Amino acid sequence: MTAVKIGIIIGSTRPGRVGDQVAKWVLEQASARTDAEFELVDLADFALPHLDEAIPPSLGQYAQAHTKAWAEKVDSFDGYIFVTPEYNHSTSGALKNALDFVYGEWNNKAAGLVSYGAAGGTRAAEHLRLILGELQVADVRQQVSFSLMTDFEAYTKFTPAPYHAGMLATQLDQLVPWTLALRDVRSTALAQAA
Repeated sequence: MTAVKIGIIIGSTRPGRVGDQVAKWVLEQASARTDAEFELVDLADFALPHLDEAIPPSLGQYAQAHTKAWAEKVDSFDGYIFVTPEYNHSTSGALKNALDFVYGEWNNKAAGLVSYGAAGGTRAAEHLRLILGELQVADVRQQVSFSLMTDFEAYTKFTPAPYHAGMLATQLDQLVPWTLALRDVRSTALAQAA
């Protein structure tokens, strides 16, 4: 059986964002593992407009080329790590929009949450957990949170405290087995639908 494939999704497209630094750190830490493959996914690379599909995503009838490309990328993973900023006590509009574009491609997969913001992004992560539940994505308990005031120099250069590596390791120890277990759930669901 091949290793599970986990996408590390950069949840901000904002100019001057710091989320790409956080996501690259996550990838660097995760790449030391041998039980999963990890890939960075930058929402900015997909340039998704505000949701422009006429048919609800739950029907899987995508009309737009950008939606089909995004669906293919989402579908290529067994699980995810969402790196989310906190904007106004929630996740970014760009990440919410990307989540809303497709549906079945998210189903029966697992996710870990890495957040950052003035209060560590914890409120964004809590909102994201509600959204993921509707998409049938099982989020693991361990969260990694970074404060703009203590984990960044001058709010712009990512300088995480060493203990965060242990928190991420715990998250990955939870995420990889859940991702593997849900692969079987996904296979069963697809077989029943056929």
